[in-house]
Amino acid sequence: MNVAIETSWKIYLEEEFSRPYFGQLAEFVRNEYRNYTCYPPGGLIFNAFNQCPFSDTKVVIIGQDPYHGNGQANGLCFSVNEGVTHPPSLINIFKEIESDLGLPYPKSGNLLRWANQGVLLLNATLTVRANQAGSHHNKGWETFTDTVIKTISEQKQEPVVFLLWGGYAKKKQSLINTAKHHVLTAGHPSPLSANRGYWFGNRHFSKTNSLLEQASLPTILW
Repeated sequence: MNVAIETSWKIYLEEEFSRPYFGQLAEFVRNEYRNYTCYPPGGLIFNAFNQCPFSDTKVVIIGQDPYHGNGQANGLCFSVNEGVTHPPSLINIFKEIESDLGLPYPKSGNLLRWANQGVLLLNATLTVRANQAGSHHNKGWETFTDTVIKTISEQKQEPVVFLLWGGYAKKKQSLINTAKHHVLTAGHPSPLSANRGYWFGNRHFSKTNSLLEQASLPTILW
């Protein structure tokens, strides 16, 4: 199957696109987009990969599935398009950056600026039906994105920093070679978790930059 995805990722994932489950997944996604309103727009389904080539990836943030509200999802986890009201989880991410690094709260919720610095903003499920959270779970996306995580773990020579927020993301730690890569865990930035004390104060952004410095890699301007 010919999937339009950035070349350096295609080298590693080409075989995955030929597997039977991916063909079934592609057919499911085509039917969903044909019959329902789905997000993100079709051309942005692989946006996380297209904006952050494999060769540039040095940080991975794992979300669950795209925002399901109109105009929100842009193919990057936790990110929203320009001019869109910041969702609660994103607000708490920015508040932690403010506290951790002393950076001002940004106007834009579009995290493209992170992706372009080598942060892979990967949702476990890459599509969703409008206003139906989790509607595309267990259709094959998780098999694909688990393979992506394992590929990064196995194929990247320099250490990568994985940020796992919340119980769902923390389960992905079993896919990562922690002897070679760094894993930072915290509660989910959603208000339910953050207001119980599981998010604020994790200082993941300064810790990530410290780990990148130790590996002689450029830090992220969060």
